Amino acid sequence: MSTQESNWKYTDDVVDESEAIRSARAQSLELGVTPVTPGTGAQLALIAAASAARNIMEIGTGCGVSGLWMLSAQPRSVLTTIDSESEHLGAARSAFTDAGIGSARTRLITGRTHEVLPRMNEDSYDLVLVDADPGEVIENVEHALRLARVGGTVLIPRALHKGKVADPVQRDDVTSAFRSVIEEVATSDAVVSAISPVGDGLLQLTKLG
Repeated sequence: MSTQESNWKYTDDVVDESEAIRSARAQSLELGVTPVTPGTGAQLALIAAASAARNIMEIGTGCGVSGLWMLSAQPRSVLTTIDSESEHLGAARSAFTDAGIGSARTRLITGRTHEVLPRMNEDSYDLVLVDADPGEVIENVEHALRLARVGGTVLIPRALHKGKVADPVQRDDVTSAFRSVIEEVATSDAVVSAISPVGDGLLQLTKLG
């Protein structure tokens, strides 16, 4: 194992996940859904807490792992979360209930992102997580920035796409899309951006006025 791999493993192993999150993670893997890593989840929670996020949008629910991390860090927050798979949303709903999160704090929407997101109110969310179909990452990030309020933050986990983005030889459509997003926001005057190598990369964008 390389030093880099050892560091990544350590950042996951040192995280103390709650029983509710561990249970949601196990359910995710059982359903073939890849949840965010523990290290990524901890960073989502930190950002939610530091930004005092009250209104959170999640594009790609999975089975509730990332949602649980963000909700646990901000007890008065409300999560709106979208997924095209009703089975995943059912698992997430159960995970939220098991964690003691009241139904008033979650709004679960079944639908495809390109159908649902255009109907959502712009400039309305403190924090937006983009973790849906990687093939639609460019469109979803554009929507996320529209939905985020000025000063709000957009988070894109798995932004290094299996480590391929840093390798210029890798030119498949999904890798190229992630690379394009990272490079475009790095030179944009509309956001402040940073990318963390935690998990498979966490791209962070804060929307400027």
